[in-house]
Amino acid sequence: MANKKLLLMDCDGVLTDGRLYYSSSGEELKAFHVRDGHAIVEWHKAGNRSGIISGRNSKAVEARARELGIEFVYQGVSDKVAVLSEILGLADIDASETIFIGDDIPDIEVMQAVGFSVAVGDAAAEVKQIADLVTEANGGRGAVREAVDHLLKKDQ
Repeated sequence: MANKKLLLMDCDGVLTDGRLYYSSSGEELKAFHVRDGHAIVEWHKAGNRSGIISGRNSKAVEARARELGIEFVYQGVSDKVAVLSEILGLADIDASETIFIGDDIPDIEVMQAVGFSVAVGDAAAEVKQIADLVTEANGGRGAVREAVDHLLKKDQ
């Protein structure tokens, strides 16, 4: 997949297991898989770029994205395709050079707009049906690692 340069992902259900955790003070907490993070770092080392397009807002997502060097972080998004267009313009990358990893119905339209789409193992059936690749791993359980490993091996 040498022509793929940009990896975009949903967050909840992809980088996390999709469950929402709240502290007693009401702060939202998220658990991220370390292997997914390592894969994103390796994706960047290979000269590629990445981003998150999420329907929810979370400081934890901002912190994790900063830690991993994720360049494009859009939260609270209701129209993921519009944000995709904005990111493609900023990155000067074509949709055909882009991958999106999703898990649920709000991801379908953006998955259909990119060059290669990935559904996590526990994605909604409708998402799996339209995906180019369905991971064995579930969201938040190494699915991003599996997808990135697949994509980087295609380059060899």
